[in-house]
Amino acid sequence: MKFHRINSLEDYKAQYQRSVENPEAFWDDIAKTFTWQKPYTKVLQWDFQHPSIQWFADGELNITENCLDRHLPHKANQTALVFEPNDPSQKVRTYTYAELHQEVMNFSQVLLNQGVLKGDRVCIYMGMVPELTIAVLACARIGAIHSVIFGGFSAQSITDRIIDAQAEFVITQDAAYRGNKIIPLKPVIDDALLKCDFVQKVIVLTHAKEPVNMLKGRDIWWEEEMELVGKANVPPAIMNAEDPLFILYTSGSTGKPKGVVHTCGGYMVWANYTFEQVFQYQENELHFCTADIGWITGHSYIVYGPLLAGAKTLMFEGIPTYPDAGRFWDIVEKHNVNILYTAPTAIRSLMTFGTGVFEGRDLSSLRVLGTVGEPINEEAWNWYDENVGKKNCPIVDTWWQTETGGVMISNLAGITPSRPAWATLPLPGIQPLLVDEKGIENTEINAETGFVHGNLCIKFPWPGMLRTTYGDHHRCYTNYFATYENLYFTGDGAYRDSEGNYRITGRVDDVLNVSGHRIGTAEVENAINMHVGVVESAVVGYPHDIKGQGIYAFVICTDHTHDKDLIKRDINETISRLIGPIAKADKIQIVSGLPKTRSGKIMRRILRKIAEGELQSLGDTSTLLDPGVVEEIVKFRV
Repeated sequence: MKFHRINSLEDYKAQYQRSVENPEAFWDDIAKTFTWQKPYTKVLQWDFQHPSIQWFADGELNITENCLDRHLPHKANQTALVFEPNDPSQKVRTYTYAELHQEVMNFSQVLLNQGVLKGDRVCIYMGMVPELTIAVLACARIGAIHSVIFGGFSAQSITDRIIDAQAEFVITQDAAYRGNKIIPLKPVIDDALLKCDFVQKVIVLTHAKEPVNMLKGRDIWWEEEMELVGKANVPPAIMNAEDPLFILYTSGSTGKPKGVVHTCGGYMVWANYTFEQVFQYQENELHFCTADIGWITGHSYIVYGPLLAGAKTLMFEGIPTYPDAGRFWDIVEKHNVNILYTAPTAIRSLMTFGTGVFEGRDLSSLRVLGTVGEPINEEAWNWYDENVGKKNCPIVDTWWQTETGGVMISNLAGITPSRPAWATLPLPGIQPLLVDEKGIENTEINAETGFVHGNLCIKFPWPGMLRTTYGDHHRCYTNYFATYENLYFTGDGAYRDSEGNYRITGRVDDVLNVSGHRIGTAEVENAINMHVGVVESAVVGYPHDIKGQGIYAFVICTDHTHDKDLIKRDINETISRLIGPIAKADKIQIVSGLPKTRSGKIMRRILRKIAEGELQSLGDTSTLLDPGVVEEIVKFRV
């Protein structure tokens, strides 16, 4: 039995209305379509003031039974997972549902043999290889709490996370491939564990055949342990719906990472529901999410969401520009990808290589495109639409967060209208509202703009929302529930039009106050990026004697831009035209690149310090994709 798939705008409106008017009945109908080892009797209990959210609280289940076992009677020999290696000449690996099920049981037995118990935390620091997915699911199968750490983090970052989670078990690999580079992973783990003497076992996968140090008594080989167990039969552990499933760390405003906790039952329901509704997945399609499993997008839309739906999911080890900038399009053609879900950062990066890379590459298998991670600017949206989708594929512009577990606001592919740079409508079950800084709801639409603007909050729980921050529930309260009474505060600002469509303007702490006017940095960036000579930009505020805050723009331009003074004037003219003269940049620095994490996130914190002249406190830049970019920006600071 499957839950109802929304099939028209009118159907969406009806389903949304029902989800608001009778949320418990709405989610009960959906949750009943899953396999429960013990059915729940209570759908929801919640309190935002002393944050406590429980969905299906007395129900018992195992998410891997729903991802794998329940599909075996009719999908055992159908493809579950496709692995595209970094090197296109290397062999593609595929796993049927039966094969993936057996691999997960085998590694589950390995974990049990090493003493991993239900509730233990297991840190996973790996590249984008199938064994990462297998490790995640094996943890979930035996009731261990997985905490995936992105394979680009530094030793200190890993140490912080392992200590916070008190994880006594670590899974890693010798090294990872990334483009033309080999990234050592086991040596980084060795450094991280110098301060974590409580770690009992480190399981090491051989992947790149790089030499590694193996510590007797602590370090063991993945391959050897898998051989020892042979063909295991590990039944799924019985989990309460509110038992933790995983911890995923996000950067905190204080610098200390926050361990966001998601639980077994609610997250399962939300990941599956949002995957099927947003992408409108169809039987036997191939879904390609380009994210890393080290981030929530990979958790929800490479692993859990697709497998819960019985879908085919593709994971890619490499980068979009190796061996050339047509790699994504080669993958689409090679595997007949139907759904492509990627980040605006990747799209803007690929735009710089022109449209010649599409020549001779067949993208006709694509049916749905998606974007995730940040608001997409109109120029990138249109480029994606025209060159990748051939104006024939709906683009789902998804807004959500690590803390939300899955998509919150988005158009539904081919069902509800899309609109460039707008996330559009909330999913059923999501009740957003916009408030001012005092928490008073903003409802009056500005007659001139046609929008209402405010801080984006949610007033009712949804199944996939975070339950706590690991080991520090008060921090969960202060971060998400303390700002506005009885509301979950997303930390983002947004516009809403008269039809209920939302456009996310970016983090509220990235909102500038220029001469008393509140201006979203994302809004200014979107305007700058509309200029024909601009590839990408980042905007921050800095102290201004007259305005309070001035606007400092870091801008990457196309190669054919020679007259920098002229393009700076042109950029401000574009801003003035699209937003108004008040939003003009006070300083514009033309740069060759922006400081980004390996996942593509722009580190605006560093840019803010540069703009403010605090050059001695930039922090650790070694984990950036290209640390040299920071030195160049500092050298030529305006």
